[in-house]
Amino acid sequence: MSFWILPLISILSVNPDSTQIRAYKFAATPIWRDEFDKDGLPDSEKWGYDVGAKYNGWGNHELQYYTDANLKNAYVADGILNITAIKEQHEGLNYTSARLVSKDRGDFLYGRFVVRAKVPKGRGTWAAAWMLPTDWVYGNWPHSGEIDIMEHVGYNEDAIHITVHTKDYNHTIGTQKGAMKRIEHATTAFHEYRIDWTPEYIRGFVDDVQIYDFPKEGKGSAVWPFDKRFHLLLNLAIGGDWGGAKGVDVTAFPATMQVDYVRVYNLLNP
Repeated sequence: MSFWILPLISILSVNPDSTQIRAYKFAATPIWRDEFDKDGLPDSEKWGYDVGAKYNGWGNHELQYYTDANLKNAYVADGILNITAIKEQHEGLNYTSARLVSKDRGDFLYGRFVVRAKVPKGRGTWAAAWMLPTDWVYGNWPHSGEIDIMEHVGYNEDAIHITVHTKDYNHTIGTQKGAMKRIEHATTAFHEYRIDWTPEYIRGFVDDVQIYDFPKEGKGSAVWPFDKRFHLLLNLAIGGDWGGAKGVDVTAFPATMQVDYVRVYNLLNP
């Protein structure tokens, strides 16, 4: 696996509530990271698990059961994290997979979040690297927000999505704020997916190319709940309202999302 250090980078931002231009700076070395250098189960000091099939398929009618520290579904080998969905009966469902969470092991307010990953092929797969609130201060989803660093659904191969969800901006009311970019070889090669989160904007990048910008509008938590702690999630869902919109190809399994590294860089001047 590769290893490198980001240079210190300054980004100019214009706050829509003023004409003042502010330069945001991110640290040159990560404050939190997982290079997946130790074979076996993911590092328990960095990752826990969401387990089961809660809330009617995690609120999305998903078809998988997320297992707890099961090497069949989440394991590290040769410097790579593998999250594997398997077609098998478990707890009344037809698939198993894994959903890793950094909650209480890595919780952050602002920063640069980098995930180098390769997403799986297969109609019905739904791979994601994303963030949820740690404390849910503003209420249940979507009131407290969601940040999607990367999402990929198998029926639209190589289309990478970066999105945020809030009370006023989400897909359930047709106001979702997101961006999509078609990335060549997203399912056969590793690419770097990144979010820069500051008090004034959230920006999304693929291989250092910006494809997404969500500025703070100054309209309160219904639009900008992103002033509280969030944590990271890595998962591979099966089916669901989006991932399963065109059915599930049962011949695609086992299907694996691979992650080379996860790195978090501190925002130096929040």
